[in-house]
Amino acid sequence: MSSNRRLDLDEVNDVTVARFTDKKILDESNIQIIGNQLFSLVDEDHRQKIVLDFTNVEYLSSAALGKLITMDKKVKASGGKLRLCSIRSDILEVFKITRLDKLFTIRENREKALEGF
Repeated sequence: MSSNRRLDLDEVNDVTVARFTDKKILDESNIQIIGNQLFSLVDEDHRQKIVLDFTNVEYLSSAALGKLITMDKKVKASGGKLRLCSIRSDILEVFKITRLDKLFTIRENREKALEGF
């Protein structure tokens, strides 16, 4: 994959953990790249169990949220499961306001996200 990789991927048993490398996910072209990299996990690699790790993320734009919603639909459509973890409280607040905390399965950290997958 090209050097503009925006995700660090880890395999934990049969779960794919994708950690965002950017602090701020704002830039339209960046969001496009992140979206494509996420979607290819489902579309090309046929991953069924995915954890998105937000440890590094300090800011997320609404366009980035849109990609996450699309990702969730893709994963569910393929019969897989998606979990989010390590989201900062101010970002989590946005998830709550937009009721996305009801859509996504959110865990406080990677260990919790991997439990019982």
